[in-house]
Amino acid sequence: MLDIIKHVHHTPRTLMTAETNALPLSIRDLKFTYRIREQAAIENINLDLHPGELMLVAGASGSGKTTLMRCINGLIPRSYRGKLEGDMRLFGQSLADLTMAELSQQVGTLLQDPERQIVASYVVNEVAFGLENLGLPREEILPRVDEALDYLNIGYLRDRETFSLSGGEKQKVALAGVLAMRPRILILDEPLASLDPASAFEALELFRHLADEGISIMLVEHRVDDVLAIKPDSVFYMENGREMYKGAPDGLMAVADYHRIKLPAEYVLQRARSEAPSVFTPAVGENNGAGPQLLAQFKNVTFRYDKDLPNVLQDVSFDIHTGDIIAILGPNGAGKSTLVKHALGLLKPTSGEVLLQGESTRTKTVAQAAHTVGYVFQNPGQMLFAPTVQEELAFGPKNLRMDAATVTTNVDWAIETVNMEEYRESPPLALSYGQQKRVSIAAILAMRSRLLMMDEPTAGQDYWNYRAFMDSILQMPGFGAVIFITHDVDLALVYANRILLLADGQLAADGPPAKVMADEALLRRCRVLPTSLLHLNLKHLPQTGRLMRAEELAHAIG
Repeated sequence: MLDIIKHVHHTPRTLMTAETNALPLSIRDLKFTYRIREQAAIENINLDLHPGELMLVAGASGSGKTTLMRCINGLIPRSYRGKLEGDMRLFGQSLADLTMAELSQQVGTLLQDPERQIVASYVVNEVAFGLENLGLPREEILPRVDEALDYLNIGYLRDRETFSLSGGEKQKVALAGVLAMRPRILILDEPLASLDPASAFEALELFRHLADEGISIMLVEHRVDDVLAIKPDSVFYMENGREMYKGAPDGLMAVADYHRIKLPAEYVLQRARSEAPSVFTPAVGENNGAGPQLLAQFKNVTFRYDKDLPNVLQDVSFDIHTGDIIAILGPNGAGKSTLVKHALGLLKPTSGEVLLQGESTRTKTVAQAAHTVGYVFQNPGQMLFAPTVQEELAFGPKNLRMDAATVTTNVDWAIETVNMEEYRESPPLALSYGQQKRVSIAAILAMRSRLLMMDEPTAGQDYWNYRAFMDSILQMPGFGAVIFITHDVDLALVYANRILLLADGQLAADGPPAKVMADEALLRRCRVLPTSLLHLNLKHLPQTGRLMRAEELAHAIG
């Protein structure tokens, strides 16, 4: 058995004075109020975490999940100031009596955004970072690094530079750094956000295995449907900072608001039948009454980052017309982000051509291309810099020389679209990852580009938020076409009218969702796994004629 697993059963030196038969984690009457707010972020929280228990922590954005995790791993009150009340015990010992060094050896945390967790230039150094901070000898550190990398099947990344990794690869490296510390409790904050469907499933199976071997796990995740597939032992469901449900997973289906968190399609179908039909009109881009117009062309695009490296893209060709709503799916590292960066001219083809409204991107600056293309980066931290959200959103329109009235109108619409009105005066970089993502989307929306490209727009978003802003974006006049990279299969099947499947830098499919998504063998070859909603849609497709969300399907099939 792998040493990572074996060592978690040993009683750590720092907790020898604690009760040896105590629960890994016990929380009573926990309440926390951030210093800058009057209302408590969480209150009256009571829970126990048992040895080897995998607990799903669910709830909409703003329900208090991240605050709860910060209390457990010690970031509250050490890094996030405020009033902390209640009692928290780790193996019988009060968390207040433990130093951060002691806590870090018992509680491992995987953050939602791997960019915030990775600090070293090379993978081997990144995984070794925590061990080095504990002062362990080199002869112990390196075997533990290799052990963690091999356990996650990413030993091939050992000597890679971290900046060159995809979002999913960075998430796996960050997890390796956590596992190398051999924690007894794992806190996983949205660990699936950057992973392709197959990698997400493999990660979930790994978490289940770790729990079965004795590690206690608290898994915060919006993708409830996916997590339920690995049979979590319990669910802790929160709304507005309070516990709404605690118990077996099956009980969640009756109490959770399926409009706010994503439940399995079959359950939504049953519950939605008793409610009024939802109104949703499939979006179309703006054609200006002249029929589809050609906005961009990719002609035999091949690209590599360095002459000594293999091609990231290989002979990719497709056109983008007005009216297109294109979802790009494919595995981590397939070249999806690399592909869309070519439209804005951030990257130039090694061979082949990208044309933007008939002109080669080789002849355009990024600033010139920005008049046509709006691009939302996968990592919001790469986009945000202004002192307030309001100023962040106004920056792009002002640089496009829009008049003051138009800037104000665009900013107001964009901030309302992503449901961030209350954060107008907040510093963007002080917000949560999910909130930063919404600000980065709003910043591009405010520019009103004809071709909108979004890289993982729903990462870190709850079901209600992502439906709200996707509905608003795709129904708003002004956009000629929208392209979004996503690992969320359901997002693609509900919103796209065209799907591109990318694998190994090549275009594996390009066509209508109902056709592309019906080829399960092709999907799995591209590490895209069918979901409960996809299966349900395909079953009733002869009757409905199109793919749709479960709430609509409930009424479409009678």
